Amino acid sequence: MISQSKSQTKNRETAIALALAGVLLPGLHKFYLGQPKWGVLYLLLSWTPIPRIASAFEGVWYVLQGQDRFNRSFNLNLASSPSDTAAAKPRTDPAQVGAIADALRQIESLRQDGLLSEYEFEQKRRQLLDQIG
Repeated sequence: MISQSKSQTKNRETAIALALAGVLLPGLHKFYLGQPKWGVLYLLLSWTPIPRIASAFEGVWYVLQGQDRFNRSFNLNLASSPSDTAAAKPRTDPAQVGAIADALRQIESLRQDGLLSEYEFEQKRRQLLDQIG
């Protein structure tokens, strides 16, 4: 989806400026962010208002999304490492997936018997599925 080498770090402020400048010349930010196919498409459609409006929206989106999300999208070398992700959200051992599936069947049975409300069922189901990761 995103083709860039690890040595190319994209600056969020530059991407914002290029996207907002896209009101005049759309697509520059796409080339900068390593999405040349989208950049060419924006240039080919530059006779219509569509890429200009899209560029403005994307500029605002880059402002609103924050640096962490921007890095996860466009700076793969700065995205959190797998060890950070594993520490933030524990993964379930594959052997435990069967136990979680059994628990899901049990709460489904309780819901069908009327012992759990839809809300309680959905809460418990999400808790169990979150354990899988």
